Amino acid sequence: MDVVMHYLDTFVFDGIYNKAAELTSTTPLPRDSVVRQSLSLFVFIYSYIVAFYFGTAGLSYKLIYDKKQEQHPKFLPKQRFMEMACAARALPQITIMTIPWILGQLHGYSMVYKDWNQYGYAYLFVSAAMFIVFTDFCIYWVHRLEHHPLVYAKCHKLHHKWIVCTPYASHAFHPLDGYLQSIPYHLAVFVFPMHEYVYLALFAFVNVWSVMIHDGEYVASNPVVNGAAHHTVHHLYFNYNYGQFTTMFDRLFNTYRKPTQEVYDRSRRNSKRVQEAQAKSIDEALPSLEAANNNAHTKTE
Repeated sequence: MDVVMHYLDTFVFDGIYNKAAELTSTTPLPRDSVVRQSLSLFVFIYSYIVAFYFGTAGLSYKLIYDKKQEQHPKFLPKQRFMEMACAARALPQITIMTIPWILGQLHGYSMVYKDWNQYGYAYLFVSAAMFIVFTDFCIYWVHRLEHHPLVYAKCHKLHHKWIVCTPYASHAFHPLDGYLQSIPYHLAVFVFPMHEYVYLALFAFVNVWSVMIHDGEYVASNPVVNGAAHHTVHHLYFNYNYGQFTTMFDRLFNTYRKPTQEVYDRSRRNSKRVQEAQAKSIDEALPSLEAANNNAHTKTE
């Protein structure tokens, strides 16, 4: 992240802080000031994620998303705009909670490195694979724990408001939910070394992936990859397929549910009979989920 901040300071923030100091007759904040870095990081991260979210989700919705899914009985009126509004409320708060992690990187506490030869070129690919496996494992458990009755209603239930998703659901969650599921991405570089450009590329990738698994286009039926079909099963039936990138940990910990053929076949997926059957199954399952949450809350009061 320091390479990004270097260019931003050079071409954007130096001028802004110098002008602010001139207008207030004060000394400009130095680049290594934690106050300045925090302010700059908020502006950059928030601007980046908003542009990336609306841009990626917008393109996915326009070019890929099967809009016939909006006829599903569980698709809410004006849901797409509700998803966007939910994300818009969450992203500033998630950005603030994320800043300490980036400050840790900027001040040298992480294992991010700059020299391409430091660990060899083969390690660049190894570290990328390690990042996927490590974050997939961590997010699996964060996500699964968020479905615990003591946590679900307070944190994760909002994201499950979108039973039939659009790409805009990818970032439409409670701020704490979004932050908790992002922690593994930040934690990874404090656990094992990663080249700064590999890390930045993977960070962009995970945001694209989050949109892809909510885009409703099930082009891949690979049993290992946790694609849109597998994540759709999670939104429809709740307690399955917690993984982010792979089905490995769902299989290992017995929470895997294979998507049926009707998920992949667009004509069957969009049939009124299939959609009504899914809606009925959801309506039958929801009372027990809500009852479990209510019982858990009662015990803690």
